[in-house]
Amino acid sequence: MSTTNTPQRRLPAEWEPQDAILLAWPHGASDWQPVLTQARQTFCDIAGHISQRQMVIIVAPDTRMPLADLTSSGGRLENVRCYDIETNDTWIRDFGPITVEDQQQLRLLDFSFNGWGKKFEATHDNNVTRQLHQLGAFTAPQHRFDWVLEGGSIESDGRGTILTTSNCLLEPNRNPQLNQQDIEEQILRTVLGARKVLWLDHGHLEGDDTDAHIDTLARLCPDNTIVYVACDDPNDSHFSALKAMEAQLASFTCADGRPYRLLPLPWPAPCHAADGHRLPATYANFLIINGAVLVPVYGDPADALALQVVAAAFPDHEIIGVNCRTLIEQHGSLHCVTMQLPQGAVTP
Repeated sequence: MSTTNTPQRRLPAEWEPQDAILLAWPHGASDWQPVLTQARQTFCDIAGHISQRQMVIIVAPDTRMPLADLTSSGGRLENVRCYDIETNDTWIRDFGPITVEDQQQLRLLDFSFNGWGKKFEATHDNNVTRQLHQLGAFTAPQHRFDWVLEGGSIESDGRGTILTTSNCLLEPNRNPQLNQQDIEEQILRTVLGARKVLWLDHGHLEGDDTDAHIDTLARLCPDNTIVYVACDDPNDSHFSALKAMEAQLASFTCADGRPYRLLPLPWPAPCHAADGHRLPATYANFLIINGAVLVPVYGDPADALALQVVAAAFPDHEIIGVNCRTLIEQHGSLHCVTMQLPQGAVTP
């Protein structure tokens, strides 16, 4: 953990007012092909809930597909904008813009995306933010960085604290020229405006391609609260690491020195792909929108308790479960396929 004085910059919290949510629609030239129909239905469910409250901005190689999907599923098309842009995949949390406020002006930060440390081809995805800006989607100016930083790897409370994981940010195929101090000073503090950085050193999910993104494990919430994944099965392979993560979270303090209120999420039964490998089912991968929280559920008995825990963290929001069993087939979930744009970022 480290602290510093803040520059005139901050990373807004996800629960602050938003203009829109970004989505990248699943298509047949991606890894979704074997379950494309189910994936498109899940995206319709997500977009439908969002469009009841705010704008949805969709990128796709052919925007006729999402428009047809949403028309047949009853989405509010008046709140949907589509842009024809080539994509490799759908995980726009990690290649969409990260929006900061700099002296009360929003700026869209376009970091490099290299397929989570060169695991997957990402050339098209890496250009999506730039192309959206060129097509006039945003009013806020864009700033491009060569550093690799994925949106799912950082959490902000909007008041200067950033929560992240050392497993991801220090993974050698992302920014090999930077050590932990460099990343903290040059990216988290200087570029994102962090005053306090909480480095989480424990926790992982089997089947996760991101090297332990924070949004799969622990989430900053209002009123100095952290909602986190907890494993209560001593026979589960995750048990020891998640217990160590829980202990470290308990050692963290807020900006005023008080400990966080910790709310553990339930542990779903193991989910497996057809070939037997374990899939990264997590309730922590929820999305906060204007007045609501969309929570991934998996048809598991623990789903109901997960919704209750998130409701305790967001008592003024409607809590909506979205079946994301199909999403975890490609090793991500609800938060991973979305990126919020704060109020004032999007062209009216």
